[in-house]
Amino acid sequence: MPAFQSKRFRRTTTASSSLGERLGALYRSKLPKHPFVLFGLPFISVMVAASFALTPATALRYERYDRKVQQLSQEEAMELGLKGPDGEVEGIKRNPRRRVVGSEREEHYVRCFRFWAYMSVEREAGALT
Repeated sequence: MPAFQSKRFRRTTTASSSLGERLGALYRSKLPKHPFVLFGLPFISVMVAASFALTPATALRYERYDRKVQQLSQEEAMELGLKGPDGEVEGIKRNPRRRVVGSEREEHYVRCFRFWAYMSVEREAGALT
């Protein structure tokens, strides 16, 4: 019985094997020998490049949001409880007709808990103290 050859089996390159298949086979054969260079380094470089690419995109997003927030009509300002300068240079002031939620909340608590009083109740025997 003849001995096996010591050479590894390599497929013959035919016209049907494309360049992508050949590059993939070459990549897979080199990957175990140089894992950082062929996998780690490209991965890290993609992460760093994406960080630099996403920074301006994020800045554009927040700039667009700031532009939306700054554009406020007089009617919307009145609805929100803000009074515009009306020709004055001072800036936006509070509208005196604005509803103040804090005072309404305090009035509600006064109405609800006006007759409330703390009562001490005796505990059952064996209850936690």
